Amino acid sequence: MEPLRDDAGLLAPPEFVPPPRRKFQNRWWLHLTLFALTAASTIYTGVGHYVGFIADFQPLQRLPMPIDQLLVRGLWYSGTVIAILGCHELGHYAACRYYDVDASLPYFLPMPLLMTGTLGAFIRIREPLPSKRVLFDVGIAGPIAGFIVAVPALFIGLSMSRLVPMPPPQFVAGTLGEPLLFRLAERMIFGSPPDTLTLNLHPMAFAAWFGLLATALNLFPIGQLDGGHVSYAVLGRRSTSVTVAMICVTIGLSFVSVSWIMWSVLMVAMLVAFGPRHPVTPDDHVPLNCARLALAFRALAMFVVCFTPAPMQPADLIR
Repeated sequence: MEPLRDDAGLLAPPEFVPPPRRKFQNRWWLHLTLFALTAASTIYTGVGHYVGFIADFQPLQRLPMPIDQLLVRGLWYSGTVIAILGCHELGHYAACRYYDVDASLPYFLPMPLLMTGTLGAFIRIREPLPSKRVLFDVGIAGPIAGFIVAVPALFIGLSMSRLVPMPPPQFVAGTLGEPLLFRLAERMIFGSPPDTLTLNLHPMAFAAWFGLLATALNLFPIGQLDGGHVSYAVLGRRSTSVTVAMICVTIGLSFVSVSWIMWSVLMVAMLVAFGPRHPVTPDDHVPLNCARLALAFRALAMFVVCFTPAPMQPADLIR
């Protein structure tokens, strides 16, 4: 076949035809299996939290109710934590669908040996994001969606919690760090209780506390985290310096609370695996509009009110 020529007789470049877009299929069996396992592990964990709540820091000789009723009570924790984590990931997923970006359904991660019953959840974004605007919207949608669920859960859970006498040292395994938002809600509901009383958290309140912590962790402006996406969209390539600085901060926090050690290891591993630079977008030089910049400052405020420098402190370190 003779090659195409233009009117001047010169060879005309062939018309560019973009490659067909590959669409991945969601493995429903895997998503449903992981969700079922996470539901089971968080219900199991929730039963333990409910039994502890009923005990009021006192020893129990037997279970307070039949096991089938306890499993139902485990939903106080399980339903709340799955709702917070699920809405967080569905926020990302909905933003991807809005911009026609191929993404997976949420993967839930069960972990019955932890006091949370889960390691969280995530989605896979299976193609590059086309612009900083899309990157920003996808990155910030998850924390906002999870935060919207966590805040009412916090107030409802705290309203079902109660003040009890300070327990003896042998019944104190450790303390939970209280984010600013948690302290504000606690002050609004309980005022200023005397030092002889302590707060016995309802399982729903503990799930909300974990939801606030998960929101803060995801908003860390590091690499491929949600906060890293927002940081890159706002600062461009200058976000690399922020990533390096924040990893140094997480390492420093490990000397404040041992609960940061694992997080620091994960962040350093991510830095080694993917490098400190965020993947560039085609419009790297285009700044965000004012509305998104204002939303970025709100995300920073969310991080501040959800953050605590010592999430969990073992008892032998606080006596």
